[in-house]
Amino acid sequence: MKLEAKREHLLKPLQQVIGAVERRQTLPILSNVLLSATGRELTLTATDLEVELSVRIELPVETPGEITLPARKLHDILRALPEDATVVLGVEGEKAVVRCGRSRFTLVTLPATDFPTLEDLPFDQGIPLAQRTLRGLIERTHFAMAQQDVRYYLNGLLLEVGSGTLRVVATDGHRLAFQELPIAVDAEHRQVIVPRKGVLELMRLLADSEAEVMLALGANHIQAAMGDIRLTSKLIDGKFPEYQRVIPRDPGRTMIADRMVLRGALARAGIVLDDKTQGIRLQLEDWTLRAQAQNSDQEEAEEEIEINYSGGPLEIGFNVSYLLDALGALGGELAKLSFNDAGSSCLIEESEGGNSKHVIMPMRL
Repeated sequence: MKLEAKREHLLKPLQQVIGAVERRQTLPILSNVLLSATGRELTLTATDLEVELSVRIELPVETPGEITLPARKLHDILRALPEDATVVLGVEGEKAVVRCGRSRFTLVTLPATDFPTLEDLPFDQGIPLAQRTLRGLIERTHFAMAQQDVRYYLNGLLLEVGSGTLRVVATDGHRLAFQELPIAVDAEHRQVIVPRKGVLELMRLLADSEAEVMLALGANHIQAAMGDIRLTSKLIDGKFPEYQRVIPRDPGRTMIADRMVLRGALARAGIVLDDKTQGIRLQLEDWTLRAQAQNSDQEEAEEEIEINYSGGPLEIGFNVSYLLDALGALGGELAKLSFNDAGSSCLIEESEGGNSKHVIMPMRL
């Protein structure tokens, strides 16, 4: 294999796929990136056996072929070369040679036939979305995913399709984030759980534009195609909790507040909290919210803001980080917080309506 290209034409696609390469691998081949050159096209593919990223670019290919190279070494070499430099990449025997001006690098290769790829997987009907839309759905929910929880089905993001609707849900058992979107495709009802790494890589690749991303669901995989970029991820084999039962129905008390004013007050009160004490006490009275925080050194903070509330006195505690995450994920000027009592979960929504819901369990303070 031999090809010549501008440094940027090789560096950008390599940066797009390198997220799938773990720094510590049990299989040496997984530290490599697969380069497949045919005619006037080069495809770069990287995988960790859970997530596969592939990018196709057009450039002149002198000699077609396939080879795998150490991904991070190749990335570091291209980054270190001068901008607008021309790079010549060729294979000589069992080694690859990268030339640029007076620079020359020799890298050990591994056979392309040993590289594990996810090809020709069967997928159902695709779901077309604007990249900005899907990115927004993920950004407003992904923070509620669990991290390394023994309940492995919580370490990912639920995608539920059916009846002209796409729902995205995440929960770690203490909080829940829910987003709903009408879609033009009336697909068969399905629930799939995308693992954390697949979610984060997809969010990294999605552009803030109206360009299309095509989501396709398979029996054990999900695929997102964005132009010349393709992400394929395994699905978590497990049953997601019945999240609809967690969302409070007809709560008896409702508070409406300016979202940014409330978020600012909670953030300021939370300054005195430390890793051991993340709880903040909310005292609700008619037209007034008082947020109080205290740490293990008996340092205190108190914030008071005006709210629209007339449900009688209520004192309830929450993890302040959970509240800030939920308020940050909402749109609109006003936030609506609904409660039943001090021992019940809190439902956070946009006051003007919307397809976003957040549920947070209370804390004992």
